[in-house]
Amino acid sequence: MELLAPAGTFEKMQTAFYFGADAVYFAGKKFGLRAFAGNFTDEEILKATQYAHNLGKKVYVTLNILAHEDDFDGLQEYLKNLEMAKVDAVIVSDLGIINFIKEFAPSLTIHVSTQANILNSYAIKFMAKLGVKRIVLARELNLEEIKKIRANIPSEIELECFVHGAMCISYSGRCLLSNYLTGRDSNRGACAQCCRWEYTITEKSRNGDKYEIQEDDRGTYILNSKDLNMIEHLKELESAGVMSFKIEGRMKSPYYVANVVNAYRRALNLKDNISNEEMESLKNELYKTSHRQYTTGFYLGENNKECLSSSMPVQTSEFMAVVIDDADGEKVLIEQRNRFKIGDELEILSPNDTFNKKIKLNKMTDEVGAEVLDAKNVQQKLYIYTNLNLKKGDILRK
Repeated sequence: MELLAPAGTFEKMQTAFYFGADAVYFAGKKFGLRAFAGNFTDEEILKATQYAHNLGKKVYVTLNILAHEDDFDGLQEYLKNLEMAKVDAVIVSDLGIINFIKEFAPSLTIHVSTQANILNSYAIKFMAKLGVKRIVLARELNLEEIKKIRANIPSEIELECFVHGAMCISYSGRCLLSNYLTGRDSNRGACAQCCRWEYTITEKSRNGDKYEIQEDDRGTYILNSKDLNMIEHLKELESAGVMSFKIEGRMKSPYYVANVVNAYRRALNLKDNISNEEMESLKNELYKTSHRQYTTGFYLGENNKECLSSSMPVQTSEFMAVVIDDADGEKVLIEQRNRFKIGDELEILSPNDTFNKKIKLNKMTDEVGAEVLDAKNVQQKLYIYTNLNLKKGDILRK
């Protein structure tokens, strides 16, 4: 079983691997569907791939735009760079790009993106003839359908599914709303997320007067989707034939990546013998980072309206600091992310056994030893005093 995490930047990639991801996916500077994520230069792709392989991990590069004719300019050179970097796979949705890869970069392993809307075994068998190794299934399938698909496709074809994160309100992400309202093509990586905006309605006979729709005290979000959350159903996905569990979020913060990857890693490790208490703890973890209302999407065959959301993102914990050097038994060096003070209690997010332990801040100094009472300087490096065995990469939250 593979836990696959988003990596919008190199820092997020390092975070994902530290907290237990087996693989990450990211885009280069072109051809991906998150044009406003940090993304990676050709040199950074090489560096990221080497970093991952040294850890025994994998990297997949997104080439999942729906390509116009001009989008093929520069693609051949880019593919050669990916081949030289030895990335583990490219994620593609466009048949033209698949054909282009087979002609100009045949050593690249191809995964077919969820944007391709693969819903049946016949489409998968066609993709297998093109040399595709893995299918990221359309999110509109339920578990029974996935099980039937798995039974009818070649055993060497892998199935991947999203298990957590934001979902597009449109059919497997194919949307024209951003193009229409802003001129930014969502299917070429520039979505303005117009479905997340607030809207009013007008009544035809009232001279264009606008009427606000209120679903809650923040306004209305009639086009919003809830966030996917399948942490309670990983065994069922495995039984259906899914081997890669994918987390959404290349535009999200390092704290989001750490929090969600940590929860799913622990759930996967415990999936064959997890107690109710352990599962409740992990479910609670997923409320500590930014999220909308949660749903299991289409997987359990529920009414599709269950996916609609009426709320803005919320979270119950805030990212305070990241540990930048291992503790020495007395103190630990951290880098501030949000303001905290002496007397505050901080909670540890870690893949280690310090997970969810608390630190009461009784003493804090800067790097030269001057006492600090209020950590209000952005990204200031500070020592906090604790005997807990914190490790580089751990996160402190409140």
